[in-house]
Amino acid sequence: MLSALLAVSWEPEIRGWIIVIISVVVLMGSTYLILGTNLGARLGFLIAITGLAGWMMSMAIIWAVYGIGLKGPEPTWHPHEPIAIVRDGALLDRTEIVESPIDIKGLDSIAAAKKVADQLVSEGWESLAESNPQRGQAIASADELIQIEAKEFAAGEYVAVAVYDKGGERYPKLGDAIDFLAFKHKPRYAIVEVAPLVVQRAEPGRAPARPVIDEAQPHRYIVMIRDLGAKRRPAFLIGFGSGLIFFLLAWVLHRRETLLRKNLALKSPVA
Repeated sequence: MLSALLAVSWEPEIRGWIIVIISVVVLMGSTYLILGTNLGARLGFLIAITGLAGWMMSMAIIWAVYGIGLKGPEPTWHPHEPIAIVRDGALLDRTEIVESPIDIKGLDSIAAAKKVADQLVSEGWESLAESNPQRGQAIASADELIQIEAKEFAAGEYVAVAVYDKGGERYPKLGDAIDFLAFKHKPRYAIVEVAPLVVQRAEPGRAPARPVIDEAQPHRYIVMIRDLGAKRRPAFLIGFGSGLIFFLLAWVLHRRETLLRKNLALKSPVA
């Protein structure tokens, strides 16, 4: 018997199940035991389940407010459809999020990138500063897309030179400051501009050379759309379901108390 109990520590799945079962029996079972010995088995069980549902509803509300506890998918950047990687700035209008075509015919890569940047800014795109954390998130998602999925470049063969952001406004709003009811939003897009680097020889014992942009190659543009995820969905579902159970059981307790008082009044002796 002792050897069997000691072997449980080597099975994480069995150990986890045992911990959950013991926690439920000790915490919930002890509460039900106290209520059952004082109020009866059925009434004690009803009160214990009602309290558990109310506690889960309160816990889920706190989870939903602060975004903690059991969480759903986090917000992420996804490749834009129908085009996610644009290898020529003149073709950005084919992504269907840039309003007008950009004429960069006859320009070198530096001048073409400058004209593309001016066109995007004129259409309302915001160039994110290097200190903006949203810039780093967009670049990280673009790295995964261009390196792993598209295999366009390997790490160290390119550098992100700019990130442009547009959209994502929430609505409806009451004026400009009150957005408590702004549950809907417009699509949010990001364009990450990357420039290829000149291939440099690595010499043993020497520090790596500084990256140099290859001006003979055009810049690439990674177009992405923001997925807001469902971070608070599990908390809302747990809170809604627990709330329904709690109020239903509370109504059952209230109805039982009403019937009990009515029956006691009928049985009382007449003065």
